[in-house]
Amino acid sequence: MFPGWAWSQHGAGAGILNTKPNSAFKPDVEIEFIAQIAEIQILPGPRTSVFKYDGKVLRGPETALLKSTSYLGPIMNLAHGQKVRIFYYNKLPEPSIMHWHGMHVPQKMDGHPMYAIEPGERYVYEFEVKNPAGTNWYHAHPHEMTGPQVYRGQAGLITITDEQEQKLNLPDGEYDLPLVIQDRRFTAGNQLQYIFGMHERMTGFLGDTILVNGQVNATIPVKSRAYRIRVFNGSNSRIYKLGWEDGMPLTAIGTDGGLLEAPETFPYIILAPAERVELWVDFSGRKPGTDLTLQSLEYDFPQMGMGMGMGGGMGMHGGMGRGRMGGRGGMGMGTARLAQGEDFPIVKFSVVEKVSESPRLPERLVRMRNLPESDIANPDQPVPIAASMEHMSPLLNGASFEMHEAMDIERIPLNTIRKVRITNEHGSMMGGRDGMGGMGGGGRGMRGGMGGMGMMMLPHPIHMHGQQFRIISRRLKGADTDSYASVREGFINSGWKDTVLVMPNEEIDVIKPFEDYTGLFLYHCHNLEHEDLGMMRNFYVS
Repeated sequence: MFPGWAWSQHGAGAGILNTKPNSAFKPDVEIEFIAQIAEIQILPGPRTSVFKYDGKVLRGPETALLKSTSYLGPIMNLAHGQKVRIFYYNKLPEPSIMHWHGMHVPQKMDGHPMYAIEPGERYVYEFEVKNPAGTNWYHAHPHEMTGPQVYRGQAGLITITDEQEQKLNLPDGEYDLPLVIQDRRFTAGNQLQYIFGMHERMTGFLGDTILVNGQVNATIPVKSRAYRIRVFNGSNSRIYKLGWEDGMPLTAIGTDGGLLEAPETFPYIILAPAERVELWVDFSGRKPGTDLTLQSLEYDFPQMGMGMGMGGGMGMHGGMGRGRMGGRGGMGMGTARLAQGEDFPIVKFSVVEKVSESPRLPERLVRMRNLPESDIANPDQPVPIAASMEHMSPLLNGASFEMHEAMDIERIPLNTIRKVRITNEHGSMMGGRDGMGGMGGGGRGMRGGMGGMGMMMLPHPIHMHGQQFRIISRRLKGADTDSYASVREGFINSGWKDTVLVMPNEEIDVIKPFEDYTGLFLYHCHNLEHEDLGMMRNFYVS
């Protein structure tokens, strides 16, 4: 417990919950959000029951919200420096709370699960937009229920603009396209299916149907000119290897935290759950009637599968330790049918009109805040974030989530800049490293013959609440692997980030400010099934 803070059984006490607006706060924008059950047409035939955010603008520009025709929430369009008040009403049949992912806001406005409200209750958010121009998002964040609530539709995009961005004359209006990529699984009656069995909970949910902006088999009409495309991985656990079907390179102009200093070109881009990338895509020179498809390209997904004796084999394509999870064998895994690392189409762009005018890609974009390593307060003692999977539990720094607690290593002095070292460590799924069903030597063979789950070496997308961070370095501890080689050229290591994918045996150093706001700020794996199983901890900033 922290001095002066009062807690009720399920979260913050009445003195902490924000149920009424602050009369001293003068908002430029006032928005109402309602989370409720809705029936939405996704597939042909019966409508699908979802958890949907509906919203409306109460004060300020009507453009602050762009309504969605799908199950996704409306797009929030904000500007740097705006003061925003949001009335959130929970009309779901279970507790929930909204988190403004990527936004730099006070603790009480961040959507920590301690503030989850019951059905019929209201929460009031008030904050100033301190982020630069970029693409963030919002989603439900109740403890142990984030995965299923986001899966059922509790998510939406946030765009932010500022003066630097406006001077660039980037594509806007109809030429500024959101691309929300999600995978889902449906029953014969078009209802959403979620987790099958403990193994899928431990590895993360995979669907067999790819949706883009809430649509199946999406085709987007475009003109023969340049577009700004904001790509967001809204899946629970699926990692995408974005690439064009014709092998054309991708040009990135922004990451999670905003625009880059200059455009960067990649043969493909790895996008983990919660990550965003802004692409410059130029269809100039393409004739009307031609198509261009964005794929998820094949890669080796590093993970250890099921032990033997599970009634259907390993449930993997490929051998132990390397392979693509989600095959047709093994304890409920066969329902996915679209494995991690398989090649499949995401969305088709169809050129429908030829135009003569198109903006040019700027050589320079924005000036970023410089964070020199000389400003780091702890250069020789990085704050650790050690991800591991042990004893049927995904852990951070050897511990599971505690709602109101922080270890000594998680206590951060306010207004300091810290080096954080994120590692992805070996662990075992059952009985410890030498227990039942343990694996030896990186998956070369079974030790113990009970057929329990073996070692899990999964990538972990690590997200830190509060301010965005910058990547200093990433290192592979040990020999390079085919799995790592199949993704290594797709990591964007420049720019501001709030989520970073940490591969097995990888060590990533980042530099992160902890400024302006005191309190508890979460860090967790954004594989939402891992988060719900407790792979989440608090930083206590004071």
